[in-house]
Amino acid sequence: MQREFGKKGLNYIFRNDTLIRILMVFPTVLLIFAFIYDSPTYIFSGIHKIVVSPDILLTDYLETGGLGAAFLNASLLTFANILIIYKLKAKINGPIIAALLTITGFSFFGKNIFNVWPIYLGGILYSRYRKTEFKNILIVMMFSTALAPIVTELSFGLHLTPYLRLPIGIVTGILSGFVATPLSANMNKLHDGYNLYNMGFTAGLIGTIFNSLLKSFNINIAQQKILSTEYDATLKLILLFFFLFLIVLGFLGNGRSFNGYERILKRSGRLVTDFTQHDGYSLTFLNMGIMGLLSMLFVIILGGVFNGPVFGSVLTVSGFSAFGKHPKNTIPIMAGVFLAGALKIWDLNATGVIIAGLFGTTLAPIAGKYGFLAGVVAGFLHLSVVMNVGIIHGGINLYNNGFSGGIVASLMFPVLEALKKGE
Repeated sequence: MQREFGKKGLNYIFRNDTLIRILMVFPTVLLIFAFIYDSPTYIFSGIHKIVVSPDILLTDYLETGGLGAAFLNASLLTFANILIIYKLKAKINGPIIAALLTITGFSFFGKNIFNVWPIYLGGILYSRYRKTEFKNILIVMMFSTALAPIVTELSFGLHLTPYLRLPIGIVTGILSGFVATPLSANMNKLHDGYNLYNMGFTAGLIGTIFNSLLKSFNINIAQQKILSTEYDATLKLILLFFFLFLIVLGFLGNGRSFNGYERILKRSGRLVTDFTQHDGYSLTFLNMGIMGLLSMLFVIILGGVFNGPVFGSVLTVSGFSAFGKHPKNTIPIMAGVFLAGALKIWDLNATGVIIAGLFGTTLAPIAGKYGFLAGVVAGFLHLSVVMNVGIIHGGINLYNNGFSGGIVASLMFPVLEALKKGE
């Protein structure tokens, strides 16, 4: 880091190599904890279970393979993506941070060291076909791993010989990666940037096509609900360490102050809002840490258990706090989900409701642009939609909340715009 003196006092400039090292902190902690908690034999046995077992929503790798294996899977997958970022000399910005922490989070329920790579290969083939650098579509590819479960399902779930299953699964993953970039660009037009998980909307449509094709051949994907309950305290401790680390890092980098944070709170968060470029890395890290703690508080207030999906959801919210989310535009969404859960048929402490409240903040730009009440309505609608759309894609799309968010945003923003113009 380099020191900089200016009107706002002493601040730090984060160079790309320094940012790479910061991004390596969390996977390093996971790697250390993995081998402290479990023996190598148990860990690698668990990794095998994670790779070959179905990982359709919701599949908690902490329950499937154990804590050590889940931590190692997340650590290796995160390190691998950091290496790709480093080798491609990609600039560390808000979208990269959001994509990386999303991958880390979903490495606890759906993404593993096997099923993401065919999707990347599809992206490489697309970039060569379009004669563009893979670096230009890297972020889209990182988010496209939302479709990773289809690779596992077809590679290990079909009642065929492995010589047929594996190629089918890999080719399907490659095809998913190939079509993801052109589709995601067009999906953004439907919701006009008011759904931060744009790839979730895209992956939901792709997943729907795949699921429909499989059903046409009498291949039915069984949705799952495999959740752990025994690692609550450990997961809370690790998240608390990480978010306090981000707050301290941002606070010190911002001249030992919170000066300027109000600028972030004034932004709507609508795509594309990169806090690292608008407000600097120090304030971005502050926001990520604050949003992480806020997300943890939301889980605790609802009486939820920290398991793989909840852990991953909190990390994802923190990641997107470099790319659109802040307390002012997310609290209304959480309040809307809370209200819906209290009035409707679901238990507030159920994992599905809790992650809907966390991932539902994909609709944060609606609250950021149209106000608190609009955000509450968006959250209220989101819970009903997200609890019912999974059956359409069969759980193939890990970003089910992004799919739901795309539907809600596509319906709400034209209406809100019309009402605004009618004032």
